[in-house]
Amino acid sequence: MRKWTIPSVLLLLCLLSLLPDQGRKLQANAEANSDELVDPPKVEEKIGAVPNGLSTDSDVAKREAESMSKRRGNAQQFEFQAEVSRLMDIIIHSLYSNKDIFLRELISNASDALDKIRFLSLTDKEILGEGDDTKLEIQIKLDKEKRILTIRDRGIGMTKEDLIKNLGTIAKSGTSAFVEKMQTSGDLNLIGQFGVGFYSVYLVADNVEVISKHNDDKQHVWESKADGSFVVSEDTYNEPLGRGTEIRLHLREEAGEYLEESKLKELVKRYSEFINFPIYIWSTKEVDVEVPADEEEESSESSSSEEETEEDAEKTEDEDAEKKPKTKTVKETNSEWELLNDVKAIWLRNPKEVTEEEYTKFYQTLAKDFSEDKPLSWSHFTAEGDVEFKAVLFVPPKAPHDLYESYYNANKSNLKLYVRRVFISDEFDELLPKYLNFLKGLVDSDTLPLNVSREMLQQHSSLKTIKKKLIRKALDMIRKLAEEDPDESNDKEKKDVEKSDDDEKRGQYTRFWNEFGKSIKLGIIEDAANRNRLAKLLRFESTKSDGKLTSLDQYISRMKSGQKDIFYLTGTSKEQLDNSPFLERLKKKGYEVIFFTDPVDEYLMQYLMDYEDKKFQNVSKEGLKLGKDSKDKELKESYKELTKWWKGALASDNVDDVKLSNRLADTPCVVVTSKFGWSANMEKIMQSQTLSDSAKQAYMRGKRVLEINPRHPIIKELRERVVKNPEVCFRHLSSYTSYVIQKQ
Repeated sequence: MRKWTIPSVLLLLCLLSLLPDQGRKLQANAEANSDELVDPPKVEEKIGAVPNGLSTDSDVAKREAESMSKRRGNAQQFEFQAEVSRLMDIIIHSLYSNKDIFLRELISNASDALDKIRFLSLTDKEILGEGDDTKLEIQIKLDKEKRILTIRDRGIGMTKEDLIKNLGTIAKSGTSAFVEKMQTSGDLNLIGQFGVGFYSVYLVADNVEVISKHNDDKQHVWESKADGSFVVSEDTYNEPLGRGTEIRLHLREEAGEYLEESKLKELVKRYSEFINFPIYIWSTKEVDVEVPADEEEESSESSSSEEETEEDAEKTEDEDAEKKPKTKTVKETNSEWELLNDVKAIWLRNPKEVTEEEYTKFYQTLAKDFSEDKPLSWSHFTAEGDVEFKAVLFVPPKAPHDLYESYYNANKSNLKLYVRRVFISDEFDELLPKYLNFLKGLVDSDTLPLNVSREMLQQHSSLKTIKKKLIRKALDMIRKLAEEDPDESNDKEKKDVEKSDDDEKRGQYTRFWNEFGKSIKLGIIEDAANRNRLAKLLRFESTKSDGKLTSLDQYISRMKSGQKDIFYLTGTSKEQLDNSPFLERLKKKGYEVIFFTDPVDEYLMQYLMDYEDKKFQNVSKEGLKLGKDSKDKELKESYKELTKWWKGALASDNVDDVKLSNRLADTPCVVVTSKFGWSANMEKIMQSQTLSDSAKQAYMRGKRVLEINPRHPIIKELRERVVKNPEVCFRHLSSYTSYVIQKQ
């Protein structure tokens, strides 16, 4: 027993010494296994998650929170001006379906900013900076996850003061006009013509950030949610722009279509194809790429080849040895800047190669007029000789809302001036006279100096030559517009082949005249050198035009044999003139009389004295000649005593003379004015002026002449009897001519 006791004790002690080590190993293994189970497989973690990972990165969220806090810390809040708030409210709540216009307006503004910096760089090359800042371009970028659309340019940029003034507190002159237009027509399509195109961003965005850097200021951020206010702060958290402006649109839920590249490309192609600066979009594409094949695929291919015959296997092995390593094709996503407008400047191309659709698109881009109406006409030409330049001129389909407001005080020009493809100015009013300021277009000169100030350029001798040629081409373009209108042609024989073209052009000159006719009349007043050319463009109604417009050439073609003068009458309406007693004898004898019903016509006829050797004769003035009558002398002698007495009786009523009339048929008498004084209509116009001076006007009043109808029974009776109060007749007749009888 003792023999086995001692060994047993020793064995037990050894076993007890081993137990702690095994426990520690088990604990270590358990801890190791628990560590492996803390991070389960990624596949299991993403079960049920949205594809492509829409979860917010915590670091990004933290940075954004810090940026927002910094922004609020140094931001200044401003209230929108009342008219701007009103405009934004209309846009935000607009039911207008075409929201696409916002992009073209932003691109147009970016193009204007690039034009300005390029013009300044002509005299100061350092203003463009270095590196990417010298690239004058427009960039469009999308962030689908954050629903942000970004448009960036490297233009002149805006200072803090510019951001406040241009985007909020100072309403441009066109703001109220556009609001009124919107309330009447509801059409947002012309927003760019009123200078408020930026606010169209709120058609698609509920929050807008404008980050801008001007060379003379630090980088600032303008931000507004269209809630009646905006904030401006110094930008210390975004990437430095260097120079220019970046606009970030936080798109609404219903504006998701503008997060698609294809949609943006379509809009640029439709509206901004002819912008003079490159427009890029950050484009993402899937491309096929050759990559080395996996080993598993290689092994599977080799196993499938075991079924081949031994001879084929030997041949395959020999060919594989000579070939390169096996590859496979996979889809790979690449992103790069893609140019969207690679069309050559339209004015540099041959006019024969430019289509009508391209001219229409170019006009829309140039004039910021994206309505459905096409321009009425255009002229694309190249001038050669001492002064060389290329030009494109357009006649708009409608007159601007403020065409004749402050006509003589405001310097307005719708022509863009380029020098060697470099934009100089769109406020250069020396290229066309005021009466042609409704034309749109551009002029690109190779003769004018490039790097000089605008003041020096205005004095350049070549400008007079350019202006002269532009006027001639503009008037030829308008004349051609009339010649192509079937309603303007005297030739009644039309070919069936031309019928479709005729229908399209029918009435186009009437449209032009209704919109811009007053400009032609002002041109006759102002431009003596081109007065005869402009007179050919005049249109009016007459006693024989059957309610349609007619021209002076058509009038002359209908003149009676022996007629030496062109007869006309001025007044307030066609109905008033058509019933005037001045026309009674003229109508009976078959003479045609022109009706002038525009107030400017009175001024016009003071300058247009004759046309094609024919004198103009106002039938409401004395001196009207309708041919001689053998009985005139006898009648004059028989009424000698009556006219003498009547003249003396009406001397106190400013009647200078009493004569027998050759213009009356059914009316007993009428008051006419002297040949060189104001007509009754002109006198009425002058008296209606706000600052009229009756004392000064007395010098221009025409002398009144009472003409009596010797064939009328009343006048015959008056000849037999002495009328006790001839003033009664005078008062009755004054109603025909609008003269005001003044009490003495």
